[in-house]
Amino acid sequence: MKCLMAEVNFSEGKNADLINQVKEAMLAGDPIDVMEISSDVNHNRTVFTFKGDPRAVLEATKRLSAKAVELIDMRTHKGAHPRIGAVDVVPFIPVREVTEEEALEICHEYGKYLGSIGVPVYYYEDAATREERKSLPNIRKGQYEGLEEKMKDPAWVPDEGPKEFNAKSGATVTGVRFPLIAFNVNLQTTDLEIGKKIVRAVRAATGGYQNVRAIALKLEDRGGIVEVSMNLTNYEKTPIHRVFETIKSEASQYGVGIVDCDLVGPVPVYALKDVLKFYLRTHSFSMDQLYM
Repeated sequence: MKCLMAEVNFSEGKNADLINQVKEAMLAGDPIDVMEISSDVNHNRTVFTFKGDPRAVLEATKRLSAKAVELIDMRTHKGAHPRIGAVDVVPFIPVREVTEEEALEICHEYGKYLGSIGVPVYYYEDAATREERKSLPNIRKGQYEGLEEKMKDPAWVPDEGPKEFNAKSGATVTGVRFPLIAFNVNLQTTDLEIGKKIVRAVRAATGGYQNVRAIALKLEDRGGIVEVSMNLTNYEKTPIHRVFETIKSEASQYGVGIVDCDLVGPVPVYALKDVLKFYLRTHSFSMDQLYM
């Protein structure tokens, strides 16, 4: 049975009533498997992760997005996480018996739909129409506040939808990609500069790991401790434990420890295989040993 996953990131993490209205819109159709709903008040962002029949996932994503676009006004949005729109980024991930071509067809249909309701759309990762648009950070550079000026550049004309800036909704990035792991490491410090130094040591853009994107944020609702917030874009090439151990080592030179970590959203079970082998020294471990 075909299975496609969507991870819809939208720019509201505080207003529970708004988030619930978006959830109700998502569920008002054919059944889907809701894997996780994760809201972060510091980021002011919510991620809905769900999977199912590709057509059901597409229609749920359309309904969710239409409601979020209706309710969210980016002109008043503030949050620690980079963003360019009310519906910020929507990756589609093939899970079972779905080819990349089929996933791209769903992605393009979604992009055309969102464009038809007035939202500029950029395609990224495997759906990118230009090399410079493969990277999400490239598209989001300047964030919502810089988007109006960015869209005047012929190099940043949207792939779908209006070519003019939509002040209320911003723009949306959508594409098809390998399963991504959102992994945050919270440091025992309130010094943001230490966090930034650690980020430079691990992220690809500053000479760290090729498959790590990272930023340093302060978590005001946790006493201002610093978080290294990351996306691990290929857990096979850059496993979780390797990134964690590097951060722990870098933090130790400043006399800083690790408070805790967050894995945001679903995590492929195969991504945990190397974690088990590393920390438990179970080098003969097989995934066949796991059961539900």
